[in-house]
Amino acid sequence: MLLRLDDRAAAAHGLRARGPSAPKSEAALRAARGAHGEPGSRIPPGARLRARRRAQATAVSVFAREREVAVRAARAAGAIVLRYYVPGIAAREKRPDNPVTLADLEANGCIHRFVEEAFPDDGWLSEETADSHERLAHRRVWVVDPLDGTKEFIQHIPEFCVCVALVEDGRPVVAVEYNPAADRLYAAVRGEGTTVNGTPAHVSTTARVPDAVVLASRSEDKRGEWDAFKPHVHVKLTGSVAFKLAEIATGAGDATFTLTPKNEWDICAGSLLVEEAGGRATDLEGRPLVFNQPSPLRPGMIASNGVLHEGLLALIGEVAPRPPR
Repeated sequence: MLLRLDDRAAAAHGLRARGPSAPKSEAALRAARGAHGEPGSRIPPGARLRARRRAQATAVSVFAREREVAVRAARAAGAIVLRYYVPGIAAREKRPDNPVTLADLEANGCIHRFVEEAFPDDGWLSEETADSHERLAHRRVWVVDPLDGTKEFIQHIPEFCVCVALVEDGRPVVAVEYNPAADRLYAAVRGEGTTVNGTPAHVSTTARVPDAVVLASRSEDKRGEWDAFKPHVHVKLTGSVAFKLAEIATGAGDATFTLTPKNEWDICAGSLLVEEAGGRATDLEGRPLVFNQPSPLRPGMIASNGVLHEGLLALIGEVAPRPPR
């Protein structure tokens, strides 16, 4: 009699190889499975895989397409910005201390084309597009700053961002910031967390206000707006407000705030990055930020790792310079 390979191995060890047993009936197999607490009916081949794929499909973000468009638009705009990132780039002043370059304008047109092609029925608000109150009739509005940190860009300081956010019913639901100088892409979808180049990002864990590293504006510091806070926190001068918010989302700083009014396009994307990384972003009264308002100018804001938020709000209330009466 011919032996199978495992039969020969058994024989070599003086063991009796087990011959093939008679096939059990289907009923017996079902009974045996039932005796071990397993389902009585056989799961068809591939059923588990199909079920897993169905579960994954239902877990896909409802804003997956919006996120994809925002990422593509930000990267394409970033490529434009990078072409102009050379010393001595020409700029003009839109308003005092508010320069604009060809990089701002071309990046704005690039992002608008992406959004208009993909979502023609959505509203639009951008620093480099004349505002229209027509956007107020839309539940969904794209809030864009094609180059936040133009002053840093002109000075060749690599702390600027392309900002693309989608607001729905006043709340940001998709946010992308891209720093082309460092090739760092920050992205968030409400309820799904924040990533940097695909890696999950989290805010810091600093718990005491005296230990806090607070990212501050160079322009505000030159005007003396941070002098009152320097004895109480560690002030670190950093680039644009959008860049600061992205850094808070990664734990590179503990908080940032400004007493100077900021436009929605400066803070919209970054506020969601911070929140989805585990932090908080509010106005100076601690109230949630609401976007797509009749005036895009917001009277100051604060973003933090969340743990420090109430303490910093209290500090602002205590030491912030009071406006003259």
